[in-house]
Amino acid sequence: MKSGQIIDASFVSAPVQRNTRAENAVIKEGAVPLEWGKTPNKLAHKDVDARWTKKGGQRYYGYKNHVNMDREMKLVAAQACTDASVHDSQMLEAVLRRPEAGGEGVWADSAYRPVCRDSGTGRYGAQERRLAEDGHRSQIHERAYRGAPLGDEQRARNTGKSRVRARVEHVFGQMENGMGGMCLRSVGLARAKVGVALMNLAYNLRRVEWLIRSKVFPFTRVTAPVRGAA
Repeated sequence: MKSGQIIDASFVSAPVQRNTRAENAVIKEGAVPLEWGKTPNKLAHKDVDARWTKKGGQRYYGYKNHVNMDREMKLVAAQACTDASVHDSQMLEAVLRRPEAGGEGVWADSAYRPVCRDSGTGRYGAQERRLAEDGHRSQIHERAYRGAPLGDEQRARNTGKSRVRARVEHVFGQMENGMGGMCLRSVGLARAKVGVALMNLAYNLRRVEWLIRSKVFPFTRVTAPVRGAA
């Protein structure tokens, strides 16, 4: 579990809420419409934590599953759950593992290279400097900026990084196609965090079973403590 860290996030859909515009405006402010308190058990059926977001021209509603996957074993080593509107780069620190625990290499797409300036140099790349200071070796995709398109060498480097980073798509693909889909039927962020964590745990159990069956590492038997032993 120290072969390198591949970080990515995927949407986890939740039941769409049928609210009015006025109700949604109140929810976005972090409050709850007063009228809901007048109906018994109304809040039990209303999700005030899930959010809408848009990516690639498509709209999503619900939450996000942020994962840090071990490069070789393809096991989820760290995870977090947020509403769908939280940008991927905001959760990098939450799932990033120390170099001695997860390996120095960090692979991620260009969403994890936010548009922020380095206070020391005045150039874009503060995220890269922080990773280097912590002992990480950044393999995050380079991105173009206004007036600064990617050159041939940068595009070639991105292609090489993609060959590694794409492995994380196998994790989300297994959850989506082999485990019944990435969706929730619960209400609220607290339950969503539990549901997403269990989803990641179930994937890891399936993956470990495959690693054992494929003899990726030696494993001969399962032992249990003797009843009555101290």
